Amino acid sequence: MLDSKEAVTEALRENDGLPYGRQRTVTAEELVEAADQFDDPGLSATALLELMEAYEYDGEARKSPVVFARVLKLWDTHPDVFSDWARHQVFWRFKWVAAALRGTPDVPLTAIHRWHTEMRDRYRAAEFDLQPYYAQRHHLAAHTGLGADQEFDLWATRPRSRLSDCAACEIRAQALHHIRSGDDARALEVWQPVFEGRSSCSEEPYTSQAHALLPLLREGRADEARSAHLTGYRWARGKSSTATQIGLHLEFCALSGNEPRGLEVLADNRDLFDGQGDPYARLQFLTGVQILAARLVELGHGGLAVGGPPGTAWTADALLAHVRAEGDALAARFDARNGTDAVGARRRARLARLPLLTEPLALGVRATGPATATAGPGPAPAGEAAAHRATEPEPEGFGDLLARVRELTRQGHPHAAGLWRRVEERLAAGESPDAAGAGSERLIRAELADHAAVDSDGEDVAALRSALGTAARLFEEEGLPGRALAARTREAVAHLGSRGGDDRTENGPEDGTEVGTESGTESGTEDGGEDGGDRRRVDWALLDAYLRQAEELLADGRLDPDDHLTVLQIRVFGRHHEVSSALPEAGPSGEPSAAGAERLQECAARFEAEVAVLRKTAEDYGHPHRVAGSLQFSADLAARQGRFEQAESELALALDLFDRSGRPWRAPRALGLLGQIKLFQGEPADAVPLFHRALAETARWGDDDFPVAATYAMLGHACAHSGDHGGAVRALSEAAARYDRAGDATEAADARLQLADVLERSGQPADAVAVLESVLQPGAEAALDPRFVAQVRLNLARGLAGLGEHRQAAEEFLHLAEETAGWEDGDTYTMVACEATLALAEAGSWEAAHDARERTLAAHRRAPRPDQVADMLRDIARLTMAAEGPAGLDSALERLAEADTLRERAEAGGHPVTAWYLTGAGHYERARAYAVAERPEEALAAAELAITAYEAGGPDGERPRAEAVRVAALVEGGTLGRTDAARRRLTAAIGRCAGPDLADVAEVLTGVRDRLGQSAS
Repeated sequence: MLDSKEAVTEALRENDGLPYGRQRTVTAEELVEAADQFDDPGLSATALLELMEAYEYDGEARKSPVVFARVLKLWDTHPDVFSDWARHQVFWRFKWVAAALRGTPDVPLTAIHRWHTEMRDRYRAAEFDLQPYYAQRHHLAAHTGLGADQEFDLWATRPRSRLSDCAACEIRAQALHHIRSGDDARALEVWQPVFEGRSSCSEEPYTSQAHALLPLLREGRADEARSAHLTGYRWARGKSSTATQIGLHLEFCALSGNEPRGLEVLADNRDLFDGQGDPYARLQFLTGVQILAARLVELGHGGLAVGGPPGTAWTADALLAHVRAEGDALAARFDARNGTDAVGARRRARLARLPLLTEPLALGVRATGPATATAGPGPAPAGEAAAHRATEPEPEGFGDLLARVRELTRQGHPHAAGLWRRVEERLAAGESPDAAGAGSERLIRAELADHAAVDSDGEDVAALRSALGTAARLFEEEGLPGRALAARTREAVAHLGSRGGDDRTENGPEDGTEVGTESGTESGTEDGGEDGGDRRRVDWALLDAYLRQAEELLADGRLDPDDHLTVLQIRVFGRHHEVSSALPEAGPSGEPSAAGAERLQECAARFEAEVAVLRKTAEDYGHPHRVAGSLQFSADLAARQGRFEQAESELALALDLFDRSGRPWRAPRALGLLGQIKLFQGEPADAVPLFHRALAETARWGDDDFPVAATYAMLGHACAHSGDHGGAVRALSEAAARYDRAGDATEAADARLQLADVLERSGQPADAVAVLESVLQPGAEAALDPRFVAQVRLNLARGLAGLGEHRQAAEEFLHLAEETAGWEDGDTYTMVACEATLALAEAGSWEAAHDARERTLAAHRRAPRPDQVADMLRDIARLTMAAEGPAGLDSALERLAEADTLRERAEAGGHPVTAWYLTGAGHYERARAYAVAERPEEALAAAELAITAYEAGGPDGERPRAEAVRVAALVEGGTLGRTDAARRRLTAAIGRCAGPDLADVAEVLTGVRDRLGQSAS
């Protein structure tokens, strides 16, 4: 009940602690009414200032002037009731009112000028500097386009004053002036203190990041643009006062090829359509929505369901029409009020912008939606001077088209795929070959079926076999037994994932293999085997029969070299599969068991024999690219068995043969395998250029079958391990995006987990959190392994805690605790419970934290983690003292006693525990608690016990020992006044820190000693 001034005051205090939003605003309105009933000008002024603040940060700025008029009336009649803080706020908020009037088209320009005059006069009367007044004149000039340069100079050349906007916000205003002048580079230079964290506030750098998105892209600083979007949007998301920023993020998504991400941003912020309290911010939001909707329509997605004003189902077409009409009308109202076309012109300029990139900028976050305009395998990695992507024009005549696509198919050229699709389309449209020798329609359909098998992803074995069976039947009917035999031979190994192996694929069965992987763990053996049965068995009786048929056809002159080599290559593939299946068989030592080693040797011998036949035959036919293919098979198995030098030598020869045979489009696979070998050998710096070359050549030749996503993932791994965090972020972001497009949720999530780790280690924790949050979007985690989801959630919770977002971190930890409560390894639950307890305490949720502590102790009794639980108890003691001061001493000491008891029981029970550290840390925390409670003698005694305990840790204990010495010296020399003794203590400790590993510790202790000396003098 708000029936007393004390109750209203307490309610105002509680409301001030709530996040900005509708609940806080409504409560603030109610509290103004409650305050008015007491005829207390001071209480009313406080309530009105609280309401004005709620409006300002809830997107209701247009209501501020009315509230502020009441504040000014109280100021004029009862100035004595305003505290120093309230007095400062009165003059500070003149700027809020000026911005609110400027952002409302119904307010005449003359009224805004009058307000500026009022502000100037009030500042002068109060003897405040006029720099903030000139800032408002500049903002109005920039808004109307009248005298912007002159007003900028009048403002920017004046020194800052007490009532100036914060430095970060003023930097933003200066940068925006340069952007309006067309000087992106200058704007970004001005922004650097904000982006580097040297200047910040509650809204910065996030608001500046939104405004800098397109300038960063225009200046080629895509990595910074990506980061600015991730961190800037996290801050702006869901806030009613960030309509301008959300509009800018929508625009960025549309112009960077991230329309699916834009749709998610739009869906997250549909409530902004209801906001009418800041018309100018609404216009910026509507313009961003219009840019995104127009881009979707342009890409052919006009009928796509999109987020729009609540209460109606919207398509991109309908939303575009809606926001265009409202935005145009609102801009016209501003221009009519201003007497210029500046607002409308800026809006039209934004709407006229074209996409800034030829390929989507990979953001790293998960987004699902319509396909973008990306073509083929996409760009080579940044920094790689790849040739322009080659294109293949379509011949006009059907016969010419068939001749060209057959030639490209014989070459194994990636462009054949696109032309075969055109053949199928033109055949379906009723066209017939119009050139002599083009063959019958049956031949064309056989070739189409054959290509369909080549173009298959190998996952649908039934479809693959059906296509090859159709091809074989039609080739036979056409009188081409060699082609039919090649198709049947490929069909015989279709269940192994092969898409073929002849020149008509050039994407041999070796594609996508990875050094050190256990690709054979699901494979059967020659005779069924225990690890796969018939499902992965190679039918050698059938392949032998096909080989005999090949020899017969060859003797009759009815088998051409390509088909003969296909039969031989499939046999090599089968033997490769056998060796791969044999590799995982290892004994307890990790070395192959005796039986396994013998089987592996037999399989390897058969493989080498088949390879020798293929290689000799290819050389006889003069097909060096086939020799190169056999070398890739051999190199892959050599690498899997640790014979890296042999593998590298064979791949180098294969690359040379591809080049000499005029088939450079086959090089990427060899380059990728070579990169994997380097990576596996611990040479990531050497792997990086190989992956770059593989991706660049793939982009150049348009090979849509190349495992681009996996190669980007490996490139990211190589960059991360070679210290190039920027390169790792780019590569892993690209890998995740490409896995998304392929519908591979598991690999995409794994790439994001790695990406978040790189971002965290490279000093971009907010970016890492944004990436992890996208992995756990509603509905996304259902497709992932529960333990993987748990790892992501753990990393996310820790990341949130690192950002100081303890309440959100606690929510994630509690969710994770629920997920892990039933796991057999209760150790994980104990760990999570510890971290949840601390997050709750950091968030100030003490009752929940104490409950969580009890659950943690119970979990520890079932699955002990003595070191971590003791750490948690000490941290709770520390946080208790920080929250309660001296009043929290008893509670803190109780927690420390619990930690000591836990350590003692762990030692007695034989559990692994770092006793010296836990003992020392307990005494150290007691020393700090006693010091806060102003009990210096007990604090010093506890610190000395900590010093002694840490000495038992040997070299590992030196650093914590030095910290305990520091605390002891501060208590002894500062609080107790025993300066000489403290300095002697510090000098002795500095002497122990002679090594380079403790140089920073010695520097800290020396600084404390010097300060104690100065205070003594």
